[in-house]
Amino acid sequence: MPKKVKSAGDGKEEGPVPRKQMKVEAAGDLSTLNFDSPSDLLESLISPVKAETFFKEFWEQKPLLIQRDGSAWAAYYQSLFRFSDLKNLCSRGLYYGRDINVCRCVSGKKKVLNKDGRVHFLQLRKDFDQKRATIQFHQPQRFKVFILQLEGEKHWRLYHPTVPLAREYSLEPEDRIGRPTHEFILKPGDLLYFPRGTIHQADTPPGLAHSTHVTISTYQNNSWGDFLLDTIPGLVLDTAKEDMAFRAGIPRQLLLQVETTSVATRLSGFLRTLADRLEGTKELLSADMKKDFITNRLPPYYVGDGAELSMPGKESPKLDSIVRLQFKDYVVITVGPDQDRSDEAQEKMIYVYHSLKNRRETHMMGNEDTESHGLRFPLSHMDALKQIWNSSAISVKDLKLNTNEEKERLVLSLWTECLIQVV
Repeated sequence: MPKKVKSAGDGKEEGPVPRKQMKVEAAGDLSTLNFDSPSDLLESLISPVKAETFFKEFWEQKPLLIQRDGSAWAAYYQSLFRFSDLKNLCSRGLYYGRDINVCRCVSGKKKVLNKDGRVHFLQLRKDFDQKRATIQFHQPQRFKVFILQLEGEKHWRLYHPTVPLAREYSLEPEDRIGRPTHEFILKPGDLLYFPRGTIHQADTPPGLAHSTHVTISTYQNNSWGDFLLDTIPGLVLDTAKEDMAFRAGIPRQLLLQVETTSVATRLSGFLRTLADRLEGTKELLSADMKKDFITNRLPPYYVGDGAELSMPGKESPKLDSIVRLQFKDYVVITVGPDQDRSDEAQEKMIYVYHSLKNRRETHMMGNEDTESHGLRFPLSHMDALKQIWNSSAISVKDLKLNTNEEKERLVLSLWTECLIQVV
């Protein structure tokens, strides 16, 4: 957390955070969180603001504060998580560092108060009550399906970012933070959004026992810069196969030189060649970005035993069947080199990755045994896969493949992974 600042400086203070208020006529009119799909959940989280408005006016641009005034709205998010829930979770086995961080701000610096080993709720409560410590509970979605102020109140101050959309967390010195641009109290049922890089401070107002809130951090490594780093290597490798200039050796002792002006000029030429080639590229090779995204994604939300995520439908697809894709938001298609061949003549293959078999209890925990789930197909199957992806329903016999056997084999593979169903 940035250092505590004093009211000083000549910076102009902006008006209040763009704010949406809701009027409640009766308890029966209260909205509820909707887990039917990612888009439905977002709409319910930011209600009454529409998703289209949010992404057009606020996303990566300016803060949004939704205050649901009135006691009837206080429990809007509260059923998702309470401080008391930690007591039960501690009995299931939580560990300091991995699951819980106990810390407090001392003289503007973060001080970690973690113990060793397993977390005991009584010690946690003692640190919380006596030391006024902040309890950070990591990856709570492993235990509860929920996604804001939940309990108590929080005093927030927002400041202009020194680096807009910053990629890394940093502590700014007092003389650079300036005065708060916005200051307000977040109460149960309220929601606050601010773009990445916004400098912020939050503390529990005096006299309150505690404050519980959920922080959802998103889109940390999904910039155009990240996408370039992911796709350019494949483009370079493809170009080098056809353009001898890319395969020619660099000048002797180049790596020992200090002056690199001539090198930069040569590299600029290569980049222009890559840009020209990119204009006509139909399939971009993704090194890791798509795969990492889906490998680390939660499985689809479901009610019941989740059989639909692991057991194919009773009717398997045949040539005369009509099929449709399911769980589209949890599946990605990417093109990459054949991972089963290590020779220089590697062929491109299509990889279909999905998160249906991902385990909630290991989500985002950095486990080395995290594996990707999916299928691979020859590059010649791309048009048929695009047909399935872009159609609400399609006849198997209409797929763009050379033989009926290939058509049946493709849909059977997707059906076995529970990615399509027969309609």
